[in-house]
Amino acid sequence: MNPPDPLTQLRDIHLPEPVSWWPPAPGWWLMALVAVVLLVVGGRALLKYIRRNRYRRVALAELRRLRGKKTKYTAQELLERLASLLRRVAIQSCGRQQVASLVGERWLRFLDETGSTDQFTGGAGRMLGEDHYHHEVKKISAELFQLAEKWIRGHKKC
Repeated sequence: MNPPDPLTQLRDIHLPEPVSWWPPAPGWWLMALVAVVLLVVGGRALLKYIRRNRYRRVALAELRRLRGKKTKYTAQELLERLASLLRRVAIQSCGRQQVASLVGERWLRFLDETGSTDQFTGGAGRMLGEDHYHHEVKKISAELFQLAEKWIRGHKKC
């Protein structure tokens, strides 16, 4: 008589249960926490940046309106409005105490210093000195508008 075949008595291979994706390993929890913190901090920094530079966007929009082809202002009125716009931006940026008393050459030097240029005291920006209050202005150069835009975009805060 033949002995029974031992292989027939073996049971089939039992595979373990598949590894569950939940709950994640501690490293994934840590990565998720870091991502949330970075999103919150980055969002707050972006919001602060947007709020801090809102006055620049508003000023640039007004400058575009003044520069527009369909403006109803004379050259004299445009120059006065441009000077007023730059002064308002400077007051917003540096404070009334420091800016309000600046006139003439001191005002132009301030614009040069905060704008890292020399075009206010020695270029197209000279029109913004006191002369425009004493003499009739016939035409405003495109350079002056470009200079004003450059200053609004890039001036240093005090």
